[in-house]
Amino acid sequence: MSEARYFLGVDGGGTKTEFFAIDAAGVVVARQIEGTTYHLQVGLDGAVRALAAGIEGICHQTGIAPADLTYAFFGLPAFGEDSAIDPQLDTQCGRLLGHDRYRCGNDMICGWAGSLACADGINLVAGTGSIGYGERQGKAARVGGWGEVFSDEGSAYWIAIQGLNAFTRMSDGRLPKGALHEAFRRRLDLDADLDICAKVMGERGLERDEIAGLAPVVAEAVAAGDPVAIAIHDAAADELAAMAEALRATLGFAADEPVPLSWSGGVLTNDASVRGRLEQRLRALGPYQIVEPRHSPAYGAALYAAHQVGETPG
Repeated sequence: MSEARYFLGVDGGGTKTEFFAIDAAGVVVARQIEGTTYHLQVGLDGAVRALAAGIEGICHQTGIAPADLTYAFFGLPAFGEDSAIDPQLDTQCGRLLGHDRYRCGNDMICGWAGSLACADGINLVAGTGSIGYGERQGKAARVGGWGEVFSDEGSAYWIAIQGLNAFTRMSDGRLPKGALHEAFRRRLDLDADLDICAKVMGERGLERDEIAGLAPVVAEAVAAGDPVAIAIHDAAADELAAMAEALRATLGFAADEPVPLSWSGGVLTNDASVRGRLEQRLRALGPYQIVEPRHSPAYGAALYAAHQVGETPG
């Protein structure tokens, strides 16, 4: 094993998976991007292929073997939610590394570790999916993230689905037509409104991440002043604020105790409308300290790997 100490962080997501390797000083020595490791979308084999390609890329860039990695953390989407698949994913990670100096966990940990640099507090993730995670005095808790079929409130997927639903209601007269209706027609290049059914659900319909990619259509309508689109963003902010409140209570923060809170994921990182509405709600609910993310989730995963062996790079 090499004398140099390297820590590998893997941030899996619904759209892509990022691999970061840092040294003992916290310097990024390699970075690789592969496809999603969301096994519910690509299957176990697809997830393992992405992990294998990422580890190979990191090792090629640094000129080291997997055995030279001091420790690795794999933050994987939906990990911890399937007692049959979890052990298989864990075993495959060990096989790819060739040693047992690693840990698997949910990708929510990556967002928290990056945004707050592994310090106590709460991180809200709103990307393709949504979930909240926090730690306080050694206690950890999660909220939300039950999947797109009946949860993931406030996520890009959820926002897009609300927008698509509003489009249908505008089309058939249940809601007055607004900017949202025309925005979806342009984005999906619809000749007739009913063509949206085949575009989204047909033989060549949209995958989960592609549906999530329609969330900016709702943001476009919000910017144009569409009241229905604005209500969707308001509802998204309400849902994310409820996640924060649930975590604040579960983690045992006192009513007057400052609560560091940060965020990750495309919705809260890129959409000032949703984030602004969320911050407004948090200020009214409690003593939240809004913290700009310190690092990316992928860097956070590598930082978390280092913390597992008692090291604090930087």
